[in-house]
Amino acid sequence: MPCTVIVGGFWGDEGKGKIISYLALKDKIDVCVRTGSVNAAHTVWFEGKRYALHMVPATFVYEKCRLLIGAGANVHVAKFLEEVELTNVKNRIGVDQQASIIEAKHSEQDRTSAHLKGIGTTGWGVGPAIEERVRRTAKLAKDVPELQPYLTDVAMEVNNAIDSGKKVLLEGTQGLMLSLFFGTYPYVTGRDTSASAVCSEAGVGPTKVDNVLVVFKAFMTRVGAGPLPGEISKEEAIKRGWFELAAGTGRERRSAPFNFEIAKRAAVINGATQAALTKLDVLYPKCKGVRKYEDLPVEAKEFVMEIERQVGVPVVLIGTGPDALDIIDRRV
Repeated sequence: MPCTVIVGGFWGDEGKGKIISYLALKDKIDVCVRTGSVNAAHTVWFEGKRYALHMVPATFVYEKCRLLIGAGANVHVAKFLEEVELTNVKNRIGVDQQASIIEAKHSEQDRTSAHLKGIGTTGWGVGPAIEERVRRTAKLAKDVPELQPYLTDVAMEVNNAIDSGKKVLLEGTQGLMLSLFFGTYPYVTGRDTSASAVCSEAGVGPTKVDNVLVVFKAFMTRVGAGPLPGEISKEEAIKRGWFELAAGTGRERRSAPFNFEIAKRAAVINGATQAALTKLDVLYPKCKGVRKYEDLPVEAKEFVMEIERQVGVPVVLIGTGPDALDIIDRRV
């Protein structure tokens, strides 16, 4: 703090929503900027309720946090308004006036593209919306009447917050292996997903960032087509307890063991200063609900230490269950 960037280290679905919601509650985050788009859902378990959020930042769990959608984001208006109502954040959320809008025609183009079907698009229309932004023909948030009460200059808001010493979090989406530039092209998303891109989309310069926290899951998953080193069968994933469905689309996630080489690359390209590890309790069931590092079984500690050794960054947060507070916090 005061400015931390959160990014995914694999193909998304690493548990960023859990880590972000924990930090919001524990550190009392003042301002959070979400970047990316509606095609990524962050899952948050809070007070016994599950939220799968496509637009509203996962820090909504802290009632004093100012929530912002950056200029580099792509806004699905109906989904945004639905989630604002669901999370009851109407009076503390803002949208940058220059964020681009996903329209019905974009979703239709996404769903009918044979090429994108082969890659595994979510069908939200993000790619076509980005195309229009590049052509400078996109509709922006300032052009949408329903968004008028929420419009703001996010870049100025967040920079003023950083300069005044407030705790700021930049919420990245998806993971580095889905980056348009650094991922498994062409089986990637329509934008860069690195920490640098998160800062760019939020309007925060690199000198303003204090920490970059990369989130890994204790095993890897990805949705859709494309390479997944070490992939196991669905039957084996079910047997190990690794089988999952995507939070946003309900599609089946493919599974593979943790890959140290991929994790190292993600840490390097993101400039990570810290790492978080989620779902350790899935790999080692005895970890479930544990909130002190010393109470972890030996084999779980060895796994954490091996990640630190091979990836080169300290694992400061460890998820041991679904709730936002099921966390081992090793920060000083």
